[in-house]
Amino acid sequence: MSKQDGRNRIVSDTPVDDRSATVLHVDMDAFFASVELLDRPDLVGLPVIVGHDSDRSVVTAATYEARRYGINSAMPMAVAKRRCPAAVIVEPHFEKYSARSAQVMRIFDRFTPRVERLGIDEAFLDVAGALRLYGTPWQIGAEIRRTVFAETGLHCSVGAASTKFVAKLASSRAKPDGLLVVPHADTIAFLHPQPVSALWGVGGKTQETLERRGIHTVRDLATTPLPSLVSLLGPAGGQRLHDLAWGRDPRTVEAGVGEKSIGHEVTFGRDLTERDDVARELLRLAEKVAVRLRRAEVQARTVALKVRYTDFTTLTRSRTLAEPSDVAKRIHREAVELYDVLHRPGNRIRLIGVRGENLVPAAASNALWDDDAPWRETETTVDAVTARFGAGVLRPASLVRGSGGGPGPSTPRAPHARQD
Repeated sequence: MSKQDGRNRIVSDTPVDDRSATVLHVDMDAFFASVELLDRPDLVGLPVIVGHDSDRSVVTAATYEARRYGINSAMPMAVAKRRCPAAVIVEPHFEKYSARSAQVMRIFDRFTPRVERLGIDEAFLDVAGALRLYGTPWQIGAEIRRTVFAETGLHCSVGAASTKFVAKLASSRAKPDGLLVVPHADTIAFLHPQPVSALWGVGGKTQETLERRGIHTVRDLATTPLPSLVSLLGPAGGQRLHDLAWGRDPRTVEAGVGEKSIGHEVTFGRDLTERDDVARELLRLAEKVAVRLRRAEVQARTVALKVRYTDFTTLTRSRTLAEPSDVAKRIHREAVELYDVLHRPGNRIRLIGVRGENLVPAAASNALWDDDAPWRETETTVDAVTARFGAGVLRPASLVRGSGGGPGPSTPRAPHARQD
């Protein structure tokens, strides 16, 4: 869920006669919340939070009215309720989101076969081959928005540009329910006034580092000598951000890569009830998934969690990452946050699984930035040691049991551990 609340919205209200902006990023507006409002039209216009009404839970999604109170996904529900006591909390219904997502993606496929799905509620579309049939990128974007609303009742925002990065940034600036076209010739003029945090790879810590050096806008970064950026951010980070600041993004829309996945799951000898035990097992599984991703030289755009309870009820949840990853620390963090939405004291868990989905080649995903670089360096070192001395020589401390050596409550039922 984007933190954009619509207050700085920029749109192309009138047709843009440009054919250079052939990369579209289509992003559903407040998707989970909007799907819920289809069945609750009485809540339209109110601050609505999707999630379990428990102080131990976290926010799954929020309407734009709620976001204006500073509410965003993964925020503890207790914090969200303090920020907006009048918010209406509705339970999530993931089966409805999946059904609506499939409907939306089928609409995208009508316009172009070159659709790169980014999880459940957004996608890149390469419409270069559709210009003769449908007109300019502005016309295509407008027709996609009209069709999605007519057939689903949901709004989406569209950014059109000559690169994926600028298209995604444009769709975020057009939210909610907007269309913004950035012709290739206007790329620098659009980018340079943006805050430096608009660049992929500039998280909170990197933003603080840059702003301490007087770099507050994309223009500031673009005009900073590259050697200074490399000294400040490292060779890879400095070069990537410099390229982005000048609108350089070599990635293409990769159709069809979203169906691949790598995952591991395990059934336990005794049902788990404690949240910390589950988190420990998620780390074990995340480590296995990350190793296989790195061996295959791919990264996951989406992390998926599978939970089966003692009564065989099975739930799955997923989250699309800001950038794809093959790092266990990142996969584990996302999986735990997904689990925390489901956790209830006393729940008895029989099976748990972690999966990396929507895979992309590692070389392609690394073309921009690598916020997980410190973690990746550690994990690739472990890969090298494992290759030389065997598995288990180096392990995270949290996976090492006490000196007693007996099996803990999370001992798996052999041989049911499954991978695919």
